[in-house]
Amino acid sequence: MLTLGRDRLGIKPLYVTEAPGRLRFASSLPALLAGGGVDTSLDPVALHHYMSFHSVVPAPRTILAGVRKVPPATVRTIRPDGTSSDRVYWRPEHVRRPEHAGMSARDWSDAVLAALRLAVRRRMVADVPVGVLLSGGLDSSLVVALLAREGQSGLGTFSVGFPATAGEAGDEFGFSDLIAREFATDHHKILVDPARMLPAVDAAIGAMAEPMVSHDCVAFHLLAEDVSTSVTVVQSGQGADEVLAGYDWYPPLAGVPRERGPEAYAAVFTDRPHAELAEILEPEWLLDHDPSRAFVAEHFAAPGADDTLDAALRLDSTVMLVDDPVKRVDNMTMAWGLEARVPFLDHELVELVAACPPELKLAHGGKGVLKEAARGVVPDSVIDRPKGYFPVPAIRHLEGPFLDRVRDAVTDPVAKARGLVRREWVDAMLVDPNTRRTNLGSNALWQVALLEMWMQERGL
Repeated sequence: MLTLGRDRLGIKPLYVTEAPGRLRFASSLPALLAGGGVDTSLDPVALHHYMSFHSVVPAPRTILAGVRKVPPATVRTIRPDGTSSDRVYWRPEHVRRPEHAGMSARDWSDAVLAALRLAVRRRMVADVPVGVLLSGGLDSSLVVALLAREGQSGLGTFSVGFPATAGEAGDEFGFSDLIAREFATDHHKILVDPARMLPAVDAAIGAMAEPMVSHDCVAFHLLAEDVSTSVTVVQSGQGADEVLAGYDWYPPLAGVPRERGPEAYAAVFTDRPHAELAEILEPEWLLDHDPSRAFVAEHFAAPGADDTLDAALRLDSTVMLVDDPVKRVDNMTMAWGLEARVPFLDHELVELVAACPPELKLAHGGKGVLKEAARGVVPDSVIDRPKGYFPVPAIRHLEGPFLDRVRDAVTDPVAKARGLVRREWVDAMLVDPNTRRTNLGSNALWQVALLEMWMQERGL
């Protein structure tokens, strides 16, 4: 009998492929491909998720029909006859608990700070120095502050920036410099040479266990490359937005009746309506149903999470978080032998904030309870700044050699023979590559090109 298990929040991956009389598993999908004997055809349902569910393919599917992944917080038992069963051993409830009755907003912020302090302390344990990926945002800045409070001196902090493109700034060094000065860290500011950018695109794609459309992958890959020359373990602020309602699609869900939750969530999060896929994909790849919308509805229908925002946070923290931000950081850091630890995904902290009233999380433009917890710990200018993102302007605004790389991929004879994307759509996008955006503002051409580049890189 074989037992496989995955951690509660899917911080580490676990892929499996089965054939008669044989089961193989690995922490990387390409490792299974290297062993041969895998059905590498595209999974049509997974393709639908990729194109409509913000490029997330929820477990157990992957983009390839012959590879599956064990879901988070799951123990799988495989018997000698080949049958198997899964047991889910943990799930954040996202309901109000009796033991929290009567807690004030101050009580909640104090509890969150105490839980985060413990989470950071737990992740300090190492035989080597532990650094921090410091973006200059609230989350990573608070991790730095708490490490300083724990007495860690000479803390290595690392920030990355890129040349501006099309009028969009490519760094947030002003805020990361502020935190580095405030807590006297050994700060490393990495301004990426433009000559490194194009090779890094292909290197990042090579490091992806699954196709991941976020341009942050390139940023994390370049950052991890440089950080790995100084330290081998870092803490990161990843996960705070998903568990504490930091994204801009959460406020519109406040007050939405629970029965309208799936519809409201799909309107603010999914890339495009199901019907719009007919403009992009060739007819043989179109489905007569909308599996992505059905997936959202199924999650919203599960017991608990009586508030629409609670249901959205439950879905994002157990699915989207796992197969987008967490996987992104793990893939890109592990490509350089760098271990990234994520204190905001400490399961006790996640359980606590799942029970926190939604209005406290939505306060102050999002992550309100965390912002209140941070008062007096990090400078107010960092707490009150607009939310930032890991900017990689050269990919958000495709031009020059980056557009040439995309054009080469989507017009390659292999892409044409694959018959996945309508040629007229590709041609129109190459003429005007930056106007069409997904619902959340991603470059629509990059989404399609990234999938094609990932498949070509693996010879599929």
